[in-house]
Amino acid sequence: MVKNQKHTISLHKSSLLGRKYYAYLQKNCSLRTVITLLILFITVGLSAQTARKYSNEFMNIGVDAAALGMSNAVTAHTADVNSGYWNPAGLIQLEDNQLALMHSSYFANIANYDYAAFAMPIDDRSAVAISLIRFAVDDILNTTELIDAEGNINYDRISLFSTADYGLTFSYARKLPLDGFNYGINAKVIRRVIGDFASSWGFGLDAAIQFETRNEWKFGLMARDITTTFNAWSIDEEEFSKIQDAVEGQNQELPESSEITIPKLQLGISKKFIFNYDYSLLTELDLIARFEQNNDLISTSFVSINPAFGFEFGYVDMVFLRGGVGNFQNELQIDNSESLSFQPSIGVGFKYRGIQVDYAFTDIGDQSVALYSNVFSLKLDFSIFR
Repeated sequence: MVKNQKHTISLHKSSLLGRKYYAYLQKNCSLRTVITLLILFITVGLSAQTARKYSNEFMNIGVDAAALGMSNAVTAHTADVNSGYWNPAGLIQLEDNQLALMHSSYFANIANYDYAAFAMPIDDRSAVAISLIRFAVDDILNTTELIDAEGNINYDRISLFSTADYGLTFSYARKLPLDGFNYGINAKVIRRVIGDFASSWGFGLDAAIQFETRNEWKFGLMARDITTTFNAWSIDEEEFSKIQDAVEGQNQELPESSEITIPKLQLGISKKFIFNYDYSLLTELDLIARFEQNNDLISTSFVSINPAFGFEFGYVDMVFLRGGVGNFQNELQIDNSESLSFQPSIGVGFKYRGIQVDYAFTDIGDQSVALYSNVFSLKLDFSIFR
Protein backbone atom coordinates (compact mmCIF):
# COMPACT_ATOMS: atom_id res chain seq x y z
CA MET A 1 0.00 0.00 0.00
CA VAL A 2 1.00 3.64 -0.13
CA LYS A 3 3.36 4.17 2.80
CA ASN A 4 3.39 7.04 5.26
CA GLN A 5 0.07 8.26 3.95
CA LYS A 6 -0.55 10.91 6.61
CA HIS A 7 2.85 12.50 6.08
CA THR A 8 2.44 12.32 2.30
CA ILE A 9 -0.84 14.19 2.42
CA SER A 10 0.63 17.01 4.47
CA LEU A 11 3.67 17.19 2.18
CA HIS A 12 1.73 17.63 -1.00
CA LYS A 13 -0.93 19.94 0.37
CA SER A 14 1.91 22.40 0.84
CA SER A 15 3.09 22.20 -2.77
CA LEU A 16 2.40 25.16 -5.01
CA LEU A 17 0.01 23.46 -7.36
CA GLY A 18 -1.46 21.37 -4.57
CA ARG A 19 -2.43 24.40 -2.47
CA LYS A 20 -4.39 25.89 -5.36
CA TYR A 21 -6.38 22.78 -6.02
CA TYR A 22 -6.91 22.11 -2.34
CA ALA A 23 -8.34 25.59 -1.74
CA TYR A 24 -10.46 25.40 -4.86
CA LEU A 25 -11.81 21.98 -4.03
CA GLN A 26 -12.90 23.13 -0.59
CA LYS A 27 -15.12 25.72 -2.26
CA ASN A 28 -16.54 24.05 -5.34
CA CYS A 29 -16.19 20.28 -5.60
CA SER A 30 -18.01 17.21 -4.36
CA LEU A 31 -16.55 14.94 -1.67
CA ARG A 32 -15.60 12.33 -4.24
CA THR A 33 -13.75 14.91 -6.32
CA VAL A 34 -11.95 16.19 -3.23
CA ILE A 35 -10.78 12.70 -2.28
CA THR A 36 -9.80 11.93 -5.86
CA LEU A 37 -7.69 15.02 -6.36
CA LEU A 38 -6.07 14.67 -2.95
CA ILE A 39 -4.96 11.23 -4.11
CA LEU A 40 -3.73 12.85 -7.29
CA PHE A 41 -1.42 15.17 -5.40
CA ILE A 42 -0.31 12.42 -3.05
CA THR A 43 0.96 10.44 -6.01
CA VAL A 44 2.09 13.39 -8.14
CA GLY A 45 4.08 16.23 -6.60
CA LEU A 46 5.58 18.96 -8.70
CA SER A 47 7.07 21.11 -5.99
CA ALA A 48 10.71 20.15 -5.64
CA GLN A 49 13.71 20.00 -7.89
CA THR A 50 15.66 17.99 -5.33
CA ALA A 51 15.44 14.41 -4.08
CA ARG A 52 12.08 13.81 -2.43
CA LYS A 53 10.83 11.21 0.00
CA TYR A 54 7.77 10.06 -1.91
CA SER A 55 8.55 10.40 -5.61
CA ASN A 56 7.11 7.72 -7.94
CA GLU A 57 5.50 5.93 -5.00
CA PHE A 58 3.18 3.99 -7.30
CA MET A 59 6.24 1.91 -8.24
CA ASN A 60 6.58 0.80 -4.59
CA ILE A 61 3.07 -0.59 -4.04
CA GLY A 62 3.98 -4.09 -5.14
CA VAL A 63 2.71 -6.68 -7.61
CA ASP A 64 1.43 -10.28 -7.47
CA ALA A 65 -1.19 -11.29 -4.91
CA ALA A 66 1.09 -14.10 -3.68
CA ALA A 67 3.78 -11.57 -2.74
CA LEU A 68 1.31 -9.10 -1.24
CA GLY A 69 -0.19 -11.88 0.87
CA MET A 70 3.30 -12.33 2.36
CA SER A 71 3.63 -8.57 3.06
CA ASN A 72 6.12 -8.16 0.19
CA ALA A 73 8.72 -10.36 1.91
CA VAL A 74 9.79 -12.17 -1.27
CA THR A 75 13.11 -10.66 -2.38
CA ALA A 76 15.20 -13.72 -1.55
CA HIS A 77 12.98 -16.53 -2.92
CA THR A 78 11.16 -14.93 -5.88
CA ALA A 79 11.71 -17.13 -8.94
CA ASP A 80 9.04 -16.46 -11.57
CA VAL A 81 7.81 -13.82 -13.99
CA ASN A 82 7.10 -11.43 -11.10
CA SER A 83 10.81 -11.40 -10.24
CA GLY A 84 11.16 -8.61 -12.78
CA TYR A 85 9.59 -6.40 -10.12
CA TRP A 86 10.79 -7.96 -6.84
CA ASN A 87 14.28 -9.11 -7.78
CA PRO A 88 15.23 -9.58 -11.46
CA ALA A 89 17.96 -12.07 -10.48
CA GLY A 90 15.16 -14.55 -9.76
CA LEU A 91 14.24 -14.69 -13.45
CA ILE A 92 17.12 -17.11 -13.94
CA GLN A 93 14.96 -19.81 -12.30
CA LEU A 94 12.46 -19.78 -15.19
CA GLU A 95 12.08 -23.04 -17.06
CA ASP A 96 9.54 -21.76 -19.61
CA ASN A 97 7.82 -18.56 -20.70
CA GLN A 98 5.44 -17.04 -18.16
CA LEU A 99 2.71 -14.39 -18.19
CA ALA A 100 1.34 -12.55 -15.14
CA LEU A 101 -1.68 -10.28 -14.69
CA MET A 102 -2.95 -8.42 -11.63
CA HIS A 103 -5.68 -5.95 -10.71
CA SER A 104 -6.48 -4.15 -7.47
CA SER A 105 -8.38 -1.05 -6.41
CA TYR A 106 -7.47 1.54 -3.79
CA PHE A 107 -9.16 4.41 -1.95
CA ALA A 108 -12.68 2.95 -2.08
CA ASN A 109 -12.29 1.93 -5.75
CA ILE A 110 -11.37 5.44 -6.84
CA ALA A 111 -7.87 4.43 -7.97
CA ASN A 112 -7.11 1.37 -10.09
CA TYR A 113 -3.82 -0.49 -10.13
CA ASP A 114 -3.08 -2.85 -13.02
CA TYR A 115 -0.02 -4.91 -13.84
CA ALA A 116 1.05 -7.21 -16.67
CA ALA A 117 4.36 -8.97 -17.23
CA PHE A 118 5.97 -11.47 -19.57
CA ALA A 119 9.23 -13.35 -19.00
CA MET A 120 11.22 -15.93 -20.91
CA PRO A 121 14.51 -17.80 -20.50
CA ILE A 122 17.12 -17.11 -23.18
CA ASP A 123 19.28 -20.11 -22.33
CA ASP A 124 20.29 -21.99 -19.19
CA ARG A 125 22.28 -18.98 -17.93
CA SER A 126 20.11 -15.93 -18.75
CA ALA A 127 16.53 -14.67 -18.96
CA VAL A 128 14.60 -11.50 -19.83
CA ALA A 129 11.27 -9.93 -18.87
CA ILE A 130 9.10 -6.93 -19.59
CA SER A 131 6.43 -5.53 -17.28
CA LEU A 132 3.96 -2.66 -17.24
CA ILE A 133 2.30 -0.99 -14.25
CA ARG A 134 -0.58 1.49 -14.48
CA PHE A 135 -1.89 3.36 -11.44
CA ALA A 136 -4.69 5.75 -12.35
CA VAL A 137 -7.68 7.77 -11.24
CA ASP A 138 -10.07 8.10 -14.18
CA ASP A 139 -13.04 10.37 -14.91
CA ILE A 140 -12.14 13.21 -12.54
CA LEU A 141 -14.45 16.23 -12.78
CA ASN A 142 -12.63 19.29 -14.10
CA THR A 143 -14.59 22.24 -12.68
CA THR A 144 -11.97 24.95 -13.25
CA GLU A 145 -14.25 26.54 -15.87
CA LEU A 146 -17.54 25.92 -14.06
CA ILE A 147 -18.07 29.66 -13.55
CA ASP A 148 -17.84 31.78 -16.67
CA ALA A 149 -16.51 35.34 -17.01
CA GLU A 150 -19.93 36.80 -16.03
CA GLY A 151 -20.03 34.77 -12.82
CA ASN A 152 -22.65 32.33 -14.06
CA ILE A 153 -22.50 28.63 -13.25
CA ASN A 154 -22.50 26.58 -16.43
CA TYR A 155 -22.45 22.82 -15.95
CA ASP A 156 -21.78 22.31 -19.66
CA ARG A 157 -18.28 23.64 -19.01
CA ILE A 158 -17.45 20.67 -16.77
CA SER A 159 -15.15 18.13 -18.42
CA LEU A 160 -13.48 14.89 -17.38
CA PHE A 161 -9.81 14.08 -17.13
CA SER A 162 -7.61 11.27 -15.82
CA THR A 163 -4.37 11.13 -13.93
CA ALA A 164 -2.32 8.07 -14.77
CA ASP A 165 1.13 6.81 -13.82
CA TYR A 166 2.87 4.23 -16.01
CA GLY A 167 5.98 2.22 -15.26
CA LEU A 168 7.54 0.15 -18.06
CA THR A 169 10.38 -2.13 -16.94
CA PHE A 170 12.86 -4.17 -19.00
CA SER A 171 14.64 -6.88 -16.98
CA TYR A 172 17.68 -9.05 -17.60
CA ALA A 173 19.06 -11.83 -15.40
CA ARG A 174 22.19 -13.95 -15.64
CA LYS A 175 24.05 -16.55 -13.63
CA LEU A 176 27.39 -15.52 -12.22
CA PRO A 177 30.48 -17.75 -12.48
CA LEU A 178 30.33 -18.12 -8.69
CA ASP A 179 28.23 -21.12 -7.69
CA GLY A 180 24.79 -20.13 -6.36
CA PHE A 181 25.00 -16.46 -7.39
CA ASN A 182 22.68 -14.75 -9.90
CA TYR A 183 22.32 -11.08 -10.75
CA GLY A 184 19.67 -8.99 -12.48
CA ILE A 185 19.15 -5.45 -13.72
CA ASN A 186 16.09 -3.36 -14.56
CA ALA A 187 15.80 -0.41 -16.91
CA LYS A 188 12.67 1.62 -16.12
CA VAL A 189 10.74 4.19 -18.11
CA ILE A 190 8.25 6.27 -16.11
CA ARG A 191 5.38 8.16 -17.73
CA ARG A 192 3.04 10.30 -15.62
CA VAL A 193 0.08 12.29 -16.93
CA ILE A 194 -2.30 14.71 -15.18
CA GLY A 195 -4.94 15.38 -17.83
CA ASP A 196 -3.92 18.38 -19.91
CA PHE A 197 -2.28 20.10 -16.94
CA ALA A 198 1.09 18.36 -16.82
CA SER A 199 3.04 15.27 -17.85
CA SER A 200 6.48 13.84 -17.26
CA TRP A 201 9.02 11.29 -18.44
CA GLY A 202 11.38 9.50 -16.08
CA PHE A 203 14.20 7.00 -16.35
CA GLY A 204 15.95 4.81 -13.78
CA LEU A 205 17.87 1.61 -13.09
CA ASP A 206 17.58 -1.20 -10.52
CA ALA A 207 20.20 -3.82 -9.67
CA ALA A 208 19.74 -7.06 -7.73
CA ILE A 209 21.44 -10.26 -6.68
CA GLN A 210 20.37 -13.63 -5.28
CA PHE A 211 22.43 -16.33 -3.57
CA GLU A 212 21.46 -19.85 -2.54
CA THR A 213 23.56 -21.94 -0.17
CA ARG A 214 24.01 -25.69 -0.42
CA ASN A 215 21.61 -26.21 2.48
CA GLU A 216 18.97 -24.21 0.55
CA TRP A 217 19.06 -20.94 2.48
CA LYS A 218 18.34 -18.10 0.06
CA PHE A 219 19.48 -14.48 0.22
CA GLY A 220 18.39 -11.57 -1.95
CA LEU A 221 19.25 -7.91 -2.33
CA MET A 222 17.23 -5.49 -4.47
CA ALA A 223 18.53 -1.95 -5.00
CA ARG A 224 15.89 0.29 -6.56
CA ASP A 225 16.66 3.55 -8.38
CA ILE A 226 20.40 3.05 -7.92
CA THR A 227 21.18 6.00 -10.18
CA THR A 228 18.26 7.99 -8.72
CA THR A 229 15.26 7.99 -11.04
CA PHE A 230 14.85 11.38 -12.71
CA ASN A 231 11.45 12.77 -13.75
CA ALA A 232 11.21 15.81 -16.02
CA TRP A 233 7.82 17.53 -15.99
CA SER A 234 6.19 19.54 -18.76
CA ILE A 235 3.47 21.88 -17.48
CA ASP A 236 0.82 23.42 -19.73
CA GLU A 237 0.89 27.07 -18.70
CA GLU A 238 -2.48 27.81 -20.29
CA GLU A 239 -4.19 25.03 -18.33
CA PHE A 240 -2.31 26.06 -15.20
CA SER A 241 -3.61 29.63 -15.57
CA LYS A 242 -7.17 28.27 -15.44
CA ILE A 243 -6.42 26.86 -12.00
CA GLN A 244 -5.07 30.26 -10.93
CA ASP A 245 -8.17 31.98 -12.22
CA ALA A 246 -10.44 29.44 -10.49
CA VAL A 247 -9.05 30.18 -7.03
CA GLU A 248 -9.65 33.78 -5.99
CA GLY A 249 -6.93 35.72 -4.26
CA GLN A 250 -4.18 33.35 -5.36
CA ASN A 251 -1.17 34.29 -7.46
CA GLN A 252 1.28 31.43 -7.62
CA GLU A 253 4.19 30.73 -9.92
CA LEU A 254 4.64 27.54 -11.87
CA PRO A 255 6.03 24.62 -9.87
CA GLU A 256 9.53 23.30 -10.45
CA SER A 257 9.75 20.94 -13.40
CA SER A 258 11.91 18.07 -12.16
CA GLU A 259 12.13 15.57 -9.33
CA ILE A 260 14.54 12.83 -8.27
CA THR A 261 13.68 9.49 -6.66
CA ILE A 262 16.23 8.42 -4.06
CA PRO A 263 17.54 4.81 -3.91
CA LYS A 264 15.96 2.10 -1.76
CA LEU A 265 17.30 -1.27 -0.66
CA GLN A 266 15.46 -4.47 0.21
CA LEU A 267 17.45 -7.32 1.79
CA GLY A 268 15.87 -10.72 2.39
CA ILE A 269 16.65 -14.15 3.80
CA SER A 270 14.43 -17.15 3.08
CA LYS A 271 14.15 -20.87 3.84
CA LYS A 272 11.72 -23.55 2.65
CA PHE A 273 10.96 -26.56 4.82
CA ILE A 274 9.40 -29.81 3.53
CA PHE A 275 7.27 -32.04 5.78
CA ASN A 276 6.22 -35.58 4.83
CA TYR A 277 6.78 -34.83 1.13
CA ASP A 278 3.34 -33.23 0.70
CA TYR A 279 3.55 -30.22 3.02
CA SER A 280 5.87 -27.23 2.79
CA LEU A 281 6.50 -24.06 4.76
CA LEU A 282 8.26 -21.13 3.08
CA THR A 283 9.38 -18.26 5.33
CA GLU A 284 11.15 -15.01 4.62
CA LEU A 285 12.31 -11.98 6.57
CA ASP A 286 13.10 -8.74 4.71
CA LEU A 287 14.56 -5.41 5.74
CA ILE A 288 13.49 -2.44 3.61
CA ALA A 289 15.76 0.62 3.78
CA ARG A 290 15.22 4.17 2.55
CA PHE A 291 18.00 6.73 2.68
CA GLU A 292 16.01 9.43 4.45
CA GLN A 293 14.31 9.94 7.80
CA ASN A 294 10.64 9.07 8.14
CA ASN A 295 8.37 7.27 10.61
CA ASP A 296 9.58 3.71 9.90
CA LEU A 297 10.25 1.36 12.81
CA ILE A 298 13.98 2.22 12.75
CA SER A 299 14.61 5.80 11.72
CA THR A 300 17.79 7.89 11.63
CA SER A 301 18.88 10.96 9.72
CA PHE A 302 20.81 8.70 7.31
CA VAL A 303 18.53 5.70 6.79
CA SER A 304 15.12 4.37 7.83
CA ILE A 305 14.54 0.61 8.03
CA ASN A 306 11.30 -1.35 8.07
CA PRO A 307 11.06 -5.13 8.55
CA ALA A 308 8.59 -7.41 6.76
CA PHE A 309 7.91 -11.07 7.50
CA GLY A 310 5.93 -13.51 5.39
CA PHE A 311 5.15 -17.21 5.20
CA GLU A 312 3.54 -19.59 2.73
CA PHE A 313 2.13 -22.96 3.74
CA GLY A 314 1.70 -25.31 0.78
CA TYR A 315 0.07 -28.66 0.17
CA VAL A 316 1.38 -30.84 -2.70
CA ASP A 317 2.54 -27.63 -4.42
CA MET A 318 -1.09 -26.98 -5.38
CA VAL A 319 -2.89 -25.17 -2.54
CA PHE A 320 -1.30 -22.33 -0.60
CA LEU A 321 -2.12 -20.32 2.51
CA ARG A 322 -0.09 -17.15 3.07
CA GLY A 323 0.32 -14.52 5.72
CA GLY A 324 2.62 -11.70 6.68
CA VAL A 325 3.13 -8.47 8.54
CA GLY A 326 4.98 -5.32 7.54
CA ASN A 327 4.77 -1.53 7.10
CA PHE A 328 5.58 -0.81 10.75
CA GLN A 329 5.07 2.89 11.43
CA ASN A 330 5.55 5.13 14.46
CA GLU A 331 2.40 7.24 14.22
CA LEU A 332 2.23 10.61 15.91
CA GLN A 333 -1.00 10.99 17.91
CA ILE A 334 -2.99 14.13 18.71
CA ASP A 335 -1.44 14.32 22.20
CA ASN A 336 2.06 14.19 20.60
CA SER A 337 2.61 10.63 21.80
CA GLU A 338 3.63 7.88 19.38
CA SER A 339 2.00 4.52 18.74
CA LEU A 340 3.22 1.67 16.58
CA SER A 341 1.02 0.58 13.68
CA PHE A 342 1.57 -2.31 11.31
CA GLN A 343 -0.05 -3.86 8.26
CA PRO A 344 -1.00 -7.56 8.39
CA SER A 345 -1.87 -9.47 5.24
CA ILE A 346 -3.31 -12.85 4.35
CA GLY A 347 -3.76 -14.70 1.10
CA VAL A 348 -4.59 -17.97 -0.63
CA GLY A 349 -3.52 -19.51 -3.90
CA PHE A 350 -4.27 -22.44 -6.17
CA LYS A 351 -1.99 -23.90 -8.84
CA TYR A 352 -2.83 -26.60 -11.34
CA ARG A 353 -0.35 -27.54 -14.01
CA GLY A 354 0.72 -24.19 -15.49
CA ILE A 355 -2.11 -22.01 -14.16
CA GLN A 356 -1.90 -20.23 -10.80
CA VAL A 357 -4.59 -17.98 -9.30
CA ASP A 358 -3.83 -15.97 -6.14
CA TYR A 359 -5.78 -13.70 -3.82
CA ALA A 360 -4.55 -11.37 -1.07
CA PHE A 361 -6.32 -9.26 1.51
CA THR A 362 -4.01 -6.61 2.90
CA ASP A 363 -4.28 -4.72 6.17
CA ILE A 364 -6.48 -7.13 8.12
CA GLY A 365 -8.61 -5.30 10.68
CA ASP A 366 -7.57 -1.91 9.29
CA GLN A 367 -4.50 -1.91 11.55
CA SER A 368 -2.48 0.66 9.59
CA VAL A 369 -3.17 4.05 8.00
CA ALA A 370 -2.89 2.39 4.61
CA LEU A 371 -6.29 1.48 3.20
CA TYR A 372 -6.89 -2.24 2.76
CA SER A 373 -7.49 -3.80 -0.62
CA ASN A 374 -8.53 -7.04 -2.27
CA VAL A 375 -5.91 -8.14 -4.78
CA PHE A 376 -6.26 -10.81 -7.47
CA SER A 377 -3.53 -12.09 -9.77
CA LEU A 378 -3.09 -14.75 -12.44
CA LYS A 379 0.10 -16.48 -13.57
CA LEU A 380 0.33 -18.65 -16.65
CA ASP A 381 3.28 -20.94 -17.37
CA PHE A 382 3.54 -21.75 -21.06
CA SER A 383 4.51 -25.33 -20.26
CA ILE A 384 0.77 -25.98 -20.16
CA PHE A 385 0.76 -25.78 -23.98
CA ARG A 386 3.47 -28.40 -24.41
